[in-house]
Amino acid sequence: MTHPDLPSPDPVSPGGVVPPVVGPDSPDVVVPPLLRIQEVAGETGLTPRTIRYYEEMGLLAPAARSGGAYRLYDADDLDRLRFIRGLRDDAGFSLAEIRQLLEDDRARARNRARFHATQDAVERRTLLGEALERTDRQWATLHDKMARLEAMLDEVSERRARLAARLADLDDDPQPVRAEPPVPAEPPVRERPAGDAP
Repeated sequence: MTHPDLPSPDPVSPGGVVPPVVGPDSPDVVVPPLLRIQEVAGETGLTPRTIRYYEEMGLLAPAARSGGAYRLYDADDLDRLRFIRGLRDDAGFSLAEIRQLLEDDRARARNRARFHATQDAVERRTLLGEALERTDRQWATLHDKMARLEAMLDEVSERRARLAARLADLDDDPQPVRAEPPVPAEPPVRERPAGDAP
């Protein structure tokens, strides 16, 4: 399926980037350029094979296909791939866990729209109940991940303390070995916008 705002035939330039096009509803609206898989790989540090695999797993769907059937990706796709890579590489999530988190996010967005579109108290209660179940599942997944990471940190801290003690026993240097490893700076906490429903 081709992007509805792209002209035919294949709009991809020789460099691989789809040039921005003017939106159909307003000449002032410019649709951002779409990228081919090679450019996305360069932007995200992932291989094209990995990106295709994520598509097969249902973690990602290209924004469009060109007239030549090339996969085309937009800024949201790049953000999603960076998010997936961060969860995988930095937080150690499995692809199954990532898929569940992404599906929960998609469901939350769908239900938020449904929640705001209805005034029916029963439907709103159902939507909030579903949102609570998803949130509980996410909490359990993240809590389990934190518990495993904390256990690993405890193990490494104990090993470091033993090594520091052995070094102190062998070393005639009066300079003491720091007992605790350096603590990295905390990442900034993202604030959630006010009024963000399920």
